[in-house]
Amino acid sequence: MIFQRALRRELNSAAGAVFTTLFTITISVMLIKILGNAAGGKVASADVVALIGFTALMNMHILLLLTGFISVLLVVTRSYQDSEMVVWFASGLSLTQWIKPVLRFGGPLIILTGLLSFIVTPWANQQNVEFRERFEKRSDIAKVAPGKFQESASSDRIFFVEEVAGDLSKVQNIFINTYKDGRSSIVVAREGMVEIDKAGDKFLVMSKGRRYDGLPTAPDFQMMQFEKYGVLVSSQNASVTGDKSAKSMPLTALVENLDSTKLGELLWRISLPVMCAVLLLLAIPLGYVNPRVGRSANLIVALLLVVIYLSVTNILQALVVQERSSFAMAWWPHHLFVALMTLSMFLWRLKVNSRWHPLILWSRCKSSFRAKEKCSA
Repeated sequence: MIFQRALRRELNSAAGAVFTTLFTITISVMLIKILGNAAGGKVASADVVALIGFTALMNMHILLLLTGFISVLLVVTRSYQDSEMVVWFASGLSLTQWIKPVLRFGGPLIILTGLLSFIVTPWANQQNVEFRERFEKRSDIAKVAPGKFQESASSDRIFFVEEVAGDLSKVQNIFINTYKDGRSSIVVAREGMVEIDKAGDKFLVMSKGRRYDGLPTAPDFQMMQFEKYGVLVSSQNASVTGDKSAKSMPLTALVENLDSTKLGELLWRISLPVMCAVLLLLAIPLGYVNPRVGRSANLIVALLLVVIYLSVTNILQALVVQERSSFAMAWWPHHLFVALMTLSMFLWRLKVNSRWHPLILWSRCKSSFRAKEKCSA
């Protein structure tokens, strides 16, 4: 059918443009944040691309949800704005005949949103946490950038090296300030080597340097010279545990031994594909605009509804986690409410010429009120 082919082609074109825009904005924000973390020594520079990928996957389900909703909304709004909808209605088509092509267009988006919500996003979140934790557990020397002060993972030591060898085994012109038990200790050395003992612990063995303990004005101030001096920089016992929270659990682990936290996460994962389907249908009647009026207000109201929908889902998730509501009573009411609102908006648009339509009833009330005023005058 010409209508369905034209609509499907326009929906795909709009979805490509919307997704590209949303994805570009998301990637730009994430890139700035992650590069800032890398510059601040919070993540490894070599992990920046991987972290951007994981963070993009963690937000992809929301992007697909918004892409489907905004695409349908834009296409319907443009059809009203350009008076195409009048032509379709005059040819015998109804607003309900948009449902089938919209669901065909949105079916893959709903499936992808479900897969991302249940499988991909938890895995990406787990990988993101493991990459960051692995960097935190690296040796302090491995995280040091030449010519830059760097705080240790334990936050009680500050490193500075002027030069680092390519394999990170040799450093030159070292400065280490350690603050422990209210006492400061400064070590400076010309060079150092990273050595590993039998237990697998890494030590920075410095040579030709000095150590200063305490403040120069204090009576217990000490200064000593050394030929060799070792500092523990990494322990073999530091293992990566990853994220054990519910949002990083695979589905099989999530449904085992269900507690309030797991039920709250399960509510969120179930809600996303349901929201995607409901919002696709809501966008059809919500896209109505008067051709003589701009469509900015319509888009603002639509996006506000999405924000409220997501916020209510988050609130219900929090109520389940806090055991203030049961899962059985929390996962469905907001979806049912939006579905009923969608149905009522369809009826509003389909029965616009009915004598019982609210606008016609309101017009009759105003006419009768004006007639009474004229009679009394």
